[in-house]
Amino acid sequence: AAATSRRCGPGIRFPGSAQSPCAAGPIRTRSGTRRRVNESRSVLPANRDGATEALTAPGAACEPAIRIRNLVFERGDRVIFDNVNIDIPRGRITGIMGPSGTGKTTLLGLITGQLHPKSGDIRVDGMPVQSLRERELYALRMRMGMLFQNGALLTDLNVFDNVAFPLREHTNLSESMIRTLVLMKLQAVGLRGAMEMTTAALSGGMARRVALARAMIMDPEFIFYDEPFTGLDPISLGAIVRLIRRLNRTLGLTTVIVSHDVGVVESITDCNYLISEGKVVAHGSPEDLRENRSDWVRQFMSGLADGPVPFHYPAPDYDRTLLQEDS
Repeated sequence: AAATSRRCGPGIRFPGSAQSPCAAGPIRTRSGTRRRVNESRSVLPANRDGATEALTAPGAACEPAIRIRNLVFERGDRVIFDNVNIDIPRGRITGIMGPSGTGKTTLLGLITGQLHPKSGDIRVDGMPVQSLRERELYALRMRMGMLFQNGALLTDLNVFDNVAFPLREHTNLSESMIRTLVLMKLQAVGLRGAMEMTTAALSGGMARRVALARAMIMDPEFIFYDEPFTGLDPISLGAIVRLIRRLNRTLGLTTVIVSHDVGVVESITDCNYLISEGKVVAHGSPEDLRENRSDWVRQFMSGLADGPVPFHYPAPDYDRTLLQEDS
């Protein structure tokens, strides 16, 4: 059974306040679209990681920034998600964890409209992603930043041009302004000195940091990190964790992190979802999950070799398969 959460999930309020954690006021962006963002970040109380906590008027309803209901998604005969419900709170850092192959990256693809569910409802800021027209979906994606699992850098462009690419595609900014913005983002990830390097010359960790700079370049309202900590040395890891916290705190971003690194995720997130075999098996704050007595949760959170989570991907009988090949 899913753990009872004090920090995330339907109808859950955050600690430290009797009000809802979601506060929003529309402002107009440079593209003319309207966003729901925190209006008074500098005077808001802080959560346990120093992130600002926006409060609505007493009794106001809190709609999650991303709301998933009765999600069903299949690949061939394999069910990836079976009637899954997830609420991702606005302005918070939410972790999505689970064993390899359970659909964590697939979930990001569904939220961003890259994949379409068999059934269910996915709403981002109240908009049904699965039924948006192409133009509406592109407009919504303009409010999103995505750090892909493999970085997804354009190999024909150098570091500077990779980070500048979204600005050149989606804005009419001058090259002088683009240069300033790109240098700011590269400085934030510690790679301003590498701006003229080719992608082939980058280490795996450097490529991931360039991809992070590109994900931030449009100042998104929602940002999705797919395994952002893989391949980073300890110093870079600490810097990236601090940067993710700072972005969430100062910009009020709604952040979703997919990662296997339990320790790092626990240190940075406000709430987490554990998924396995098509279901949400637990959700809650890091403290909630550590206190969960489920054998499945204990095995994953503690990295135990033995437990209910199988090591092998589903396959036919091993001996029978070998005999078939020999014959």
